[in-house]
Amino acid sequence: MLHVANWKDVEITKDLTIPKLFLRAAKKYWDKKVAMREKEFGIWVPMTWKQYYENVKHIALGMVSLGLQREDKVAMIGDNRPEALWAEMAAMCTGGVGVWLFQDSLMDEVQYIIDHSDAKLMIGEGQEEVDKCLAIKGKCPNLKKMIWDDPKGMRDYNDPILISIQRLMEIGKEMDEKEPGLFEDMIMKGKGEDVCLLFYTSGTTALPKGALLTHYNMLTMGQNLMRVDPYFESDDFVSYLPFAWIGEQMMSISCGIQAGFTLNFPEEPETAQENIREIGPHVMFAPPRVYEQMVRNIQVKYLDSTWSKRRAYEWAMQIGYHVADLNFSKRPVPWYWKALDYLAYLGVHKKLKDHLGLSRIRDTYTGGAAMGPDHFRFFHAIGVNLKQIYGQTEIAGISVLHRDGDIKFDTVGRPIPETEVKITPDGEIISKSPSVFIGYYKMPEETEKTLRDGWLHSGDTGFIDTDGHLVVFDRTKDVMALSDGTKFAPQYLETRLKFSPYIKEVWVIGDNRPYVTCVICIDYGVVGNWAEAQNIAYTSYPQLSQMPEVYELVQKEIVKMNRDLPPIARIQKFVNLYKEFDADDDELTRTRKLRRAFVEERYKDIVNGLYSDVKNVHMDTHINYEDGRVVHIATDLRAMEVPE
Repeated sequence: MLHVANWKDVEITKDLTIPKLFLRAAKKYWDKKVAMREKEFGIWVPMTWKQYYENVKHIALGMVSLGLQREDKVAMIGDNRPEALWAEMAAMCTGGVGVWLFQDSLMDEVQYIIDHSDAKLMIGEGQEEVDKCLAIKGKCPNLKKMIWDDPKGMRDYNDPILISIQRLMEIGKEMDEKEPGLFEDMIMKGKGEDVCLLFYTSGTTALPKGALLTHYNMLTMGQNLMRVDPYFESDDFVSYLPFAWIGEQMMSISCGIQAGFTLNFPEEPETAQENIREIGPHVMFAPPRVYEQMVRNIQVKYLDSTWSKRRAYEWAMQIGYHVADLNFSKRPVPWYWKALDYLAYLGVHKKLKDHLGLSRIRDTYTGGAAMGPDHFRFFHAIGVNLKQIYGQTEIAGISVLHRDGDIKFDTVGRPIPETEVKITPDGEIISKSPSVFIGYYKMPEETEKTLRDGWLHSGDTGFIDTDGHLVVFDRTKDVMALSDGTKFAPQYLETRLKFSPYIKEVWVIGDNRPYVTCVICIDYGVVGNWAEAQNIAYTSYPQLSQMPEVYELVQKEIVKMNRDLPPIARIQKFVNLYKEFDADDDELTRTRKLRRAFVEERYKDIVNGLYSDVKNVHMDTHINYEDGRVVHIATDLRAMEVPE
């Protein structure tokens, strides 16, 4: 089996581009190595680098035939699939710029990004994306063609703006026969300082901003990450997180094209966890919500297990936690604890890792939001080397990373090579590296605010500890001042509470308030199973969330967390919300970050109720569904106190 750190042979210069590396890798591996796999109809279908190259070439030449020129924008939307990556690489090969949208983006979000980016071509998966394109085309004057690849439901679509990817590739083949050297000539014209991606930020407080990232930005970030954790040609990586998230681009493009590892695409987003287990990747990167769901799945299985299995799990986890804590504190692990840990691994942890698809994992990362210490300890207890990454879109994804054997779960680690991180006098985290973006598209004032004196201003508050680790509090605007003036990050409490299998989302409130409160979104599936086991009848999420027994269940989880907190930071009152927070309701970003200012305004009656003597808060509002339905909700929420 190949096991080579291929990226070490790559010298990143101002002339090198992602397509040039793609061309080099394709010619090196050709039909000797699998470039990617996709699961279709229950079968993993492999594709060689030769097939990858041919598909990209024909799509790129097809795009040129449609009038795409250098620096033109190509917008892409849809699930992770080989065609999506071919299209992105093809756009880069022509000298174009890729623009990604989240597949669940609503119409106005799609219109804003297509129009603001001046996209000339739009590429989507199938009927849903085509419908969005047809609805907005009149408001996006630069959009010339929509390319689709899934024929399901497309029989009666005859709008001249539409063209199938198969037809596009046929046109590309014809052009290749007429001008056989054109594709590689286009690639060789590219420069490292050319923009390759126009990446829109999640927009927690305002409209999304388009960050301009160059080939040099993306490649230097990937190589500096691999200087800390090398990846190999023989590695497998599962690409299942949205390509519109910079973390997925970081792994699939920046690192993948340099290391030459195999990309694997799930059959459907819903089967991703099952498909991860089938592949057993060596490298994995995901936001905290993915790992939180993994822990929740294990906890649910524990609750449903027999007495003997629960005892075995508790015994193994007790050993795993003790050994993990010794490693965290850099104390030696006595031989007898190593022996016990090995027994726990054979008896329980090995099966848990296999169930989660982590049986072959070597490098596991989380980023994009804060992760609570309980989740970190859990994964290290079962032998998964989970590490925190810190960065942002504007620095091509990453600037700070935990090192093996130097993991502190209250920090995000130390800067990667060629990256400098400082803290301003007012506590803001600023960075400098070759991966810092060149500015926001059509937003010079925002660029000037973010890039000052060669430093990227993150908008995050933090400090550097005595070990050189970066500690991130939160977004500067989100840091709370408690009643005694103490600064506190609400994310810390939120991530701690989400370790409970019964709690899916949390919104902690307390800035300049007399005490700390929170709004809870229960996990409908887990709490529903619990209710059925208790013979509690319910018909819907709103009804289940407001049941006295469910309030008591959540109250116990809050009491448990409060024990580890100073009295001033403990949650004293809470409400169970009648629904989950939803990006379609503008309560979350597409990367599932809470829009605090928005929810505070939307649920001001709840906030007022939490800081008054009322026992119930009346809500009269609407829920928007992705299919366009709007449901009216009128209900009373109970504001419950938390005992000491």
